[in-house]
Amino acid sequence: MIFGDVPLDQAEGAILAHSMPAIRDGQPHRIAKGTVLTADHLRELAAAGRDHVVVARLGDGDVEENAAALELAQALVPDAEGQGLRISGAGAGRVNLYATTPGVAVMDVAAINALNAVHPMITLATVPQYHRCDAGGMVATIKIIAYGVPRTALQQAAQAGRGALRIAPPSYATATLIESQVGGDAPSPKGRDAMAGRLERLDMTLTPRVICDHTTDALAAAIAQAAGDVVLVLTASATSDPDDVAPQALRVAGGQVAAFGMPVDPGNLLFFGDIAGKPVIGLPGCARSPALNGADWVLERLGVGGLLKEIPTRPRPRSPSKP
Repeated sequence: MIFGDVPLDQAEGAILAHSMPAIRDGQPHRIAKGTVLTADHLRELAAAGRDHVVVARLGDGDVEENAAALELAQALVPDAEGQGLRISGAGAGRVNLYATTPGVAVMDVAAINALNAVHPMITLATVPQYHRCDAGGMVATIKIIAYGVPRTALQQAAQAGRGALRIAPPSYATATLIESQVGGDAPSPKGRDAMAGRLERLDMTLTPRVICDHTTDALAAAIAQAAGDVVLVLTASATSDPDDVAPQALRVAGGQVAAFGMPVDPGNLLFFGDIAGKPVIGLPGCARSPALNGADWVLERLGVGGLLKEIPTRPRPRSPSKP
């Protein structure tokens, strides 16, 4: 691509690099950057007192910015339905990718890094790995920084990033929330309401409410009888040891505890296990609040499968057929 300042009489057919004031029929207006200049544009610029403009011209081996962005998007998303993504239209060298289903963004980080290393004018920005996405939310943006890029570089980037991003949809449809009580005092509905909201974002619903005494036997019975695909346990008293009431109740019910404690705050008093193939999550007390906490991270990963394979640290969690 050729880029530079040229006299007006040499600018026809070139791409205007910067928005410029112009005069049309005696009235001021602006010609937007990225406009392919015609003879009329040049007359309007001259009427505004311009005699030179900064322009770009594509070389024989260059691809125009919008066409390049769209071509790269189509390489990234060869199977839109299967990947749970929608490709936007192209404008100003940009194409966005949107989730078509709730779920978690799963990407080949090495492939995306390779794509971004091909040419400084070819860029792909994404949400963090394993970020929970809502249907319709933006997942990635492709931006061709210059007005055109070499076709060879575009082809290399497309090959590097082919199919490198998808939305993993929810694997489970329902969850049972077991709430324990001490001394006959029924739990506040705030905890159930907060969990219902979290699950709704993952296309999951709660089964009818289950409340039991805060004892090992009562919790074990409730866990064994839970109807949901996932079992959630929110205790009246914080679970502070792997042998505390709730983890022990899971073992008594015939399940197992796979992990206790989580290196996050809030949300460190969380345990995870399973019973008869069903995931069981012992929730921390902060799950009663809708504010982000460790339970969100576990639910988001569990909801699409793969929990405990590689839980990442995500500095900025944002705004699902089985993976």
